[in-house]
Amino acid sequence: MIWFKDFTVEELNDRPKNHLGGLLDIRFTALTPDTLTATMPVDERTHQPAGILHGGASVVLAETLGSIASYMCIDPDKYQAVGLEINANHLRSVKSGSVTGICSVIHRGAKTHVWDIRIFDDRGKMTCISRLTVAILTKQG
Repeated sequence: MIWFKDFTVEELNDRPKNHLGGLLDIRFTALTPDTLTATMPVDERTHQPAGILHGGASVVLAETLGSIASYMCIDPDKYQAVGLEINANHLRSVKSGSVTGICSVIHRGAKTHVWDIRIFDDRGKMTCISRLTVAILTKQG
């Protein structure tokens, strides 16, 4: 297991909702010893003017997954995880339903984590692939 401690999906979903991930209704749905999965609705909150999923919304899902995954790998009393760089390739448009992101580790070092996030539509077709680099910072007393 790559996580610092045992987490539950319920615990991850019981965080405050007054942030971007909460506003977009991103919900964690599965947790394995080395992956984290979440869903996001494709609706008026996440559409661009043409009525399809906004690429930025996919990036929000990817960064939410990777940032929370990094948080789950560190001792939060000593360290904090902050996004350093993200990229995304949008492969297929989505008009409705939901998308599901699956986050897995590429690199888990002492100072950086790199995550692979693959996003799928309700038919299981990949819609976006993203890579997130997270900096691990020592908390200042």
